Amino acid sequence: QVQLVESGGGSVQAGDSLRLSCVLSGATFGFYGMGWFRQAPGKEREFVASIIPTGVRTAYADSVKGRFTISRDNAKNTVWLQMNSLRPEDTDIYYCAAVHSFPSTMLKNSVNDYTYWGQGTQVTVSS
Repeated sequence: QVQLVESGGGSVQAGDSLRLSCVLSGATFGFYGMGWFRQAPGKEREFVASIIPTGVRTAYADSVKGRFTISRDNAKNTVWLQMNSLRPEDTDIYYCAAVHSFPSTMLKNSVNDYTYWGQGTQVTVSS
């Protein structure tokens, strides 16, 4: 059974950085496209970033482009989201998601594209 466990959230000041991690277990990580999403209470879950199984293609929401970086290490079964220049509007619960997609090179940017989800990690940015 595929499980995703996120870590790395916390409370920071505007302009600070955080790195979120997500470890996949129960399956071959290199077969999975990975994504990061975020959600505020009462709002829909929104796309943040995605990466294909090989790691050579990535995509970002316009709101985080140039500030956030998604990366992965298939040997460590881990995907990261490096978040720099954080803003108060980045405050949300961040979720890691996975979908079996190898050998496809298509990026998955919709909530409905993903099969498995982590439990979420809170990121709070104060001004």
